[in-house]
Amino acid sequence: MSGRAMWRWPTLPTAWEEEVWSCSWCYASTHVGGEYFEVVRPPYSPVDMRWERAVADGLTATVSHAFGIFDRTLCGIQVAGMSPSDYWWLPERENACNPCRYMAGVIDGRWPQALRGEDVRVSVARRL
Repeated sequence: MSGRAMWRWPTLPTAWEEEVWSCSWCYASTHVGGEYFEVVRPPYSPVDMRWERAVADGLTATVSHAFGIFDRTLCGIQVAGMSPSDYWWLPERENACNPCRYMAGVIDGRWPQALRGEDVRVSVARRL
């Protein structure tokens, strides 16, 4: 984790009590608990493979926004019922939101170079 403030995702209680926390600085999500009680941080993904396209009534169809976290786009638009689509948000597309593109670059720059390899997925399981 980056040592920055984290946001806890609202989750319904389950038998396994998994919590999902997202870093307010680098947007990495950390999963704590679950069936195997793991602490898991996903591996680094490049900008064009990290963000899904945001979908919601009220977003214009002519501009493509990146879905961030907590029902907000990377540029800060918040619309009730917003969700990520099944499609990548591609910053190189002509209709990509410029402020989303800028924030995606800023967030990408926050990932330490040492944590960008394919084998740097962090997973620590509790021994039973």
